[in-house]
Amino acid sequence: MTTPDGAARIHWIEHGEERSARWRSESGWPAPKKVVLADDTMSADAAWRHALNGTALLWRGDFQNARQLLQALVRRVDHKGPRAKRARTGKAPATLTEQFHRHRLAQLQRARTLAMLLIPFDAEHGIPLRRAPDVREACMEAYGAATEPYIASLRELLGVIGAHEWRRKGVFIPALDERIHPWYGVFSPVRGEYVELVAQAPLPAGATLAFDIGAGTGVLSAVLAHRGLQGVLATDVDERALGCARANVERLGLAGQVEIVRADLYPEGRADLVVCNPPWLPGKPSSAIEYAVYDPDSRMLKGFLAGLKDHLRDGGEGWLILSDLAEHLSLRSRDQLLGWINSAGLDVAGRHDIRPTHPKASDPDDPLAAARMAEVTSLWRLQVAG
Repeated sequence: MTTPDGAARIHWIEHGEERSARWRSESGWPAPKKVVLADDTMSADAAWRHALNGTALLWRGDFQNARQLLQALVRRVDHKGPRAKRARTGKAPATLTEQFHRHRLAQLQRARTLAMLLIPFDAEHGIPLRRAPDVREACMEAYGAATEPYIASLRELLGVIGAHEWRRKGVFIPALDERIHPWYGVFSPVRGEYVELVAQAPLPAGATLAFDIGAGTGVLSAVLAHRGLQGVLATDVDERALGCARANVERLGLAGQVEIVRADLYPEGRADLVVCNPPWLPGKPSSAIEYAVYDPDSRMLKGFLAGLKDHLRDGGEGWLILSDLAEHLSLRSRDQLLGWINSAGLDVAGRHDIRPTHPKASDPDDPLAAARMAEVTSLWRLQVAG
């Protein structure tokens, strides 16, 4: 059920009375229709049965006990879920593509089950439970000001707390010798290989102005400014990303070189260099943060390529930073990518490759290990076809 202002609400019975509160879910989960109260007396097995049946647990006990219960649910999900069943039976999907789709489905089912443990919040982001931490600053960063009490999943709250720590500590970027501070819902630049490619590729001769399409944290804009570009115009459509990029640029003292603007892909005008690191996998995102990973129908990739010719100055280059993971998963072929480049009136002037070094790239237990171990991230240097 939603209110006249469009906000979803969650309903439950407590002390014989029907109650409700605003429902908050950054993952876009609908408000659970079945809700029971839970406290320190509820066993992990009982909570597991409720969660599997789609019944949410509104916690009224000790906050730290709720965290322990969530950990118990995680153990049950990982022990009894689809991946564990395949390990016990020895059966595996026939192809990497099938394995990818099953993995995605299992991730969604896992997330949905673990999201069934709910925590109440007051109108100032406080948690009215025993031994609850002060999460007001973290929630203010993620959600903005609250206008009324609300309910959210404990798992989402832990993500909000984790994002607050990322934002506070930042991520060290060797190419800048500085830290970038990601915001909640903005993809953190923890995969440093794509940043390294932008830091090392030769700039077009005489380049002074660059566009950074889909700026995110602003890390690539900062790298380009650090390399001496006199002006960088960075675009994004997400308000969190825009705020995050502006904050990072200002913190690094680059506001005089980098301008952050709201635009769907391209700003007006032309540049000597246009850089884009689109989501690498075609597919439907299941949460706000996944828009940095999944690109429905390759919309951003195709849009970048289709518009590049009209936004490059004479002699300019477009840099497309893209992993070939989708190719290894048979979600997109190299011929398709080259066809889109050709159809956009572009030529490939060169390509710089690097192998990922993040932990999953060498984890044999990862469900997509075969594809990840073969993955290469490339910077494609594109020019207007002559």
